[in-house]
Amino acid sequence: MRGETIRETFRTTTASRPRVASVVDLFCGAGGLSHGFKQEGFDIVGGFDTDEACRYAFESNNDAPFIRRDVAKLKSNDINALFVPGKARVLVGCAPCQPFSTYNQKNDDPKWELLSRFGDLIEKVQPDVVSMENVPRLLAFREGAIFESFVKKLRKSSYQVAWGVLFGPEFGLAQTRSRLVLLASRLGPITLPTPTHDASNYRTVRDEIGDLPSISHGEADDSDPLHCASRLSETNARRIASAKPGGTWRDWPEELVAECHKTETGRGYSSVYGRMTWSAPSPTITTQFFGFGNGRFGHPEQDRALSLREGALLQGFPRAYEFVEPGRPIQIKNVGRLIGNAVPVKLAAAIARSVRQHIETRA
Repeated sequence: MRGETIRETFRTTTASRPRVASVVDLFCGAGGLSHGFKQEGFDIVGGFDTDEACRYAFESNNDAPFIRRDVAKLKSNDINALFVPGKARVLVGCAPCQPFSTYNQKNDDPKWELLSRFGDLIEKVQPDVVSMENVPRLLAFREGAIFESFVKKLRKSSYQVAWGVLFGPEFGLAQTRSRLVLLASRLGPITLPTPTHDASNYRTVRDEIGDLPSISHGEADDSDPLHCASRLSETNARRIASAKPGGTWRDWPEELVAECHKTETGRGYSSVYGRMTWSAPSPTITTQFFGFGNGRFGHPEQDRALSLREGALLQGFPRAYEFVEPGRPIQIKNVGRLIGNAVPVKLAAAIARSVRQHIETRA
């Protein structure tokens, strides 16, 4: 389907919304980055990704088409056809961060080349503003050569570039997540968002999930199917009952400690099988946050891991954000992956505010 046809199909229900500029999202996933821009008055005109599981979440929450396409095979015309004529054009994207993650010790994931492909598309499309988000380790990947090449490509195309590592709690995110953010503009100098919070008023786990109904492991809330928690084994149920908020498995009775943690190499993994604390931001929400044994993902009080809804809230998604079509079964592992892979919405909104102010001052 042509971009114009796709865009007009979605615009029939969103004609009255404010439009600072039109946004195309590459590697859009479930729509976290797009949703932050939508909250700030941008017109989301399309998202590209290869993961079909993202379609419902992206389209239903962002009033925009999800286009299943490999970014490595995109043409500039595929993107240009979606932008709104006469409006500033913003191209955003978070190339898959797994190749640059500390969990990828070999650094042999071919997806790292997608960042270079993102740069190639920017050169050809020439959007007014670009936003790129990724893990901070990208700065050191292959001694920084990949990121440096990306920046050089933008500057060669007459973009002014600003980049830095943003700490989620400083932007209202109740999660200690740091992300590398780059903004680039052909309109003039552009700046990163200014922090709105400090250690005196960081949002906490209690702020985000403290009022959700109590549920047990293996159960779901009747009023919100996404507020569901994984079932624990009998052993893990006993372990979490012994876990203290902010504590470690070292607090447990000896018979509950896993054999792997009794070895010299296993003693350093103290954050697994941990409970969060109410009074602080959560740790980084990963794609495995629904599993008690995968990190400090135990609920501060209830004997279970985080529910899917709790993980989404800690990622900054609004409470009404939908990930699964009503009536369809919820597969915890699949939805957890969508939530954990997303750009945190509150961080995305902070980026969008900077872009909006930049565009408005140059209109």
